[in-house]
Amino acid sequence: MKYVVTLLAAAVLTACGGAKQDVVPEQNMAVAAQTSVLNYPTSAKGDVVDSYFGQQVADPFRWLEDDRSSQTEAWVRAQNETTFDYLKQIPFRDQIRDKLQQAWNYERVGAPFKEGDYTYFYKNDGLQNQFVLYRQKDGGEVEVFLDPNTFSADGTTSMADISFSRDGKLAAYAISEGGSDWRKIIVLDVESKQQIGDTLIDIKFSGISWVGNDGFFYSSYDKPDGSELSAMTDQHKLYYHKLGTPQADDKVIFGAADAEKHRYVGATVTEDDRYLLVSAAVSTSGNKLFLKDLTKPDSDFVTIVADTDSDIDLVDSVGDTLILATNRNAPNRKVVKVSAAAPQQENWQELIPETEHVLRISRGAGFLFANYIVDAIAKVKQYDYDGKLVRDIALPGVGSVGGFGGKKDADTLYFSFANYITPGSIYAFEPKAGAVSLYNQPKVNFDPANYVSEQVFYTSKDGTKVPMIISYRKDLKRDGSNPTILYGYGGFNISLTPSFSVANAVWMEMGGIYAVANIRGGGEYGKAWHTAGTQLQKQNVFDDFIAAAEYLQAEKYTSPAKTAVRGGSNGGLLVGAVMTQRPELFGVAIPQVGVLDMLRYHTFTAGAGWAYDYGTAEQSAEMFQYLKGYSPVHNVQAGVTYPATMITTADHDDRVVPAHSFKFAAELQDKASKTTPQLIRIDVKAGHGAGMPVSMIIDQAADIYSFTLFNMGYSSLPK
Repeated sequence: MKYVVTLLAAAVLTACGGAKQDVVPEQNMAVAAQTSVLNYPTSAKGDVVDSYFGQQVADPFRWLEDDRSSQTEAWVRAQNETTFDYLKQIPFRDQIRDKLQQAWNYERVGAPFKEGDYTYFYKNDGLQNQFVLYRQKDGGEVEVFLDPNTFSADGTTSMADISFSRDGKLAAYAISEGGSDWRKIIVLDVESKQQIGDTLIDIKFSGISWVGNDGFFYSSYDKPDGSELSAMTDQHKLYYHKLGTPQADDKVIFGAADAEKHRYVGATVTEDDRYLLVSAAVSTSGNKLFLKDLTKPDSDFVTIVADTDSDIDLVDSVGDTLILATNRNAPNRKVVKVSAAAPQQENWQELIPETEHVLRISRGAGFLFANYIVDAIAKVKQYDYDGKLVRDIALPGVGSVGGFGGKKDADTLYFSFANYITPGSIYAFEPKAGAVSLYNQPKVNFDPANYVSEQVFYTSKDGTKVPMIISYRKDLKRDGSNPTILYGYGGFNISLTPSFSVANAVWMEMGGIYAVANIRGGGEYGKAWHTAGTQLQKQNVFDDFIAAAEYLQAEKYTSPAKTAVRGGSNGGLLVGAVMTQRPELFGVAIPQVGVLDMLRYHTFTAGAGWAYDYGTAEQSAEMFQYLKGYSPVHNVQAGVTYPATMITTADHDDRVVPAHSFKFAAELQDKASKTTPQLIRIDVKAGHGAGMPVSMIIDQAADIYSFTLFNMGYSSLPK
């Protein structure tokens, strides 16, 4: 129920371990000759200097933070010209794009869900830019309900969310234009598909929670002064929209007063429309929780939890009993129940106790489903609402599952199953009998029998054991020559569990290794694992990732020249930190939409909400020095040979603003040795990643793989 926005990737902190070495990766001479003559666009240096606790810090590329200036626009255009001119020279780039298009061109179907008289499901025929939402009445013809591919000519407008009224006769859906986190909401009459009322605008980080058929709750910020794509937004407000009234008349339910100021505010209405629960958070970890009785219009909010020391969410309600999931005094999470008449902690009764494994909970058909993460692998148990174990659910294999959600009266629930070498399939589950059957298996041109996905445990710098899953073709020889992508995240309590990716399948088919390290800062082992990678312990995250690369090289999976590191958002920070700390360890670096200026990240959009993980430069002199010690923008050293680097970002990324990437690219191009390319690829009309059209995803993947293999020394595709 809590609406908390996190980063796509890993939080990375490093207080530079050891002197930088100017080591040239083992690249072929053609690559070295080509990159040595790269002429980068000029990045003018300004004279901005900031003072932190008496220390002066220059910020020569501050002007790149202005996303509305013609100077920045010209710089972006020139950088893209340089990057794409370079990519065009790679002889197998088109070949990789063709492989990706062929692999992607298969039908993908989502799990069905019932709303009113219709059963709905999402489907993509193969290369459609966006999934289409279909529907069917019992025994009737299947028809298109909403096709986001028609929202814009280039596929860059996506459907970000949809929510149906209680009887299914109305639907409210949110759209994102150009990948922005700012949304619009449109309400439809389901039967006629005609719009009801005006389009709601300027909505951000919001769910859509209906009350009957009368209206719904949503969340947003006041439009900021300056650029809506980069200016700070830090007071989230909860509104109620009554159908048939203008948005200007929408009432603020929570968040208007100074005492109610929070960065993230979200709402959930219980299935019986009886209670409204409001979550309020100042960061991406921890939330307050409030309750309002909707049967009494003038009732006040009742406080369930008054501080942000823990996370707590609504699971379900039965009459006046609330079922909640929390990590309060339970780092791996537990489930409790309590009367809405007295919902405070002292009255909680334990339903599903904490275990040694991290718990994720869902509900459907009158049951609770406990999805445990065991060394990043899923195990699922079914409970009744009295906390009694019904059964352990037999899963199709070792991997990740999602789903088991639905209304109380559902007869069948659905869940997805996948791992790194098993395409995601949908399974039907009969909750009373416990029967599992295959509902939909995609016809992907990929045979898992030809691949291996193994879990290993390696030792980090401080002796901590860290799991990593390594996936590759069965005929691979461990001779140190294999092109390898090492992926990581390491932040915000997010767990990297096994998933299938068409792009990764193509990489492995070409002979590549794909390795995912479950480093600290994530949630794989609960709150303690997360905390061990936050603030003044952030270096643990980078050390874990560096140790993963060292393990892969020591065990002859690969070598430094054939090791690429990749991560997005908070994972972009991870890549930026390790490549500046240990440049000799990697041949290629792909930091994507990364948090790269750690002294100023909190001054953009909702960035201040990430302070739980990172701390801020104003927090203390110690925190400032620590952040400066690993901030990628501030740790590029003159004359050092860094891995061949292609930074990726997008002009509409208003979560991790592209200025991070712009400034890092400018620093690398200005200071790094000229032995390896230091490029930036900037998507236009795209954001942080969600809703990106398939055509753009394929183009980006083709460019990343081309750049990676070319800079590992390949003049043709590996066999």
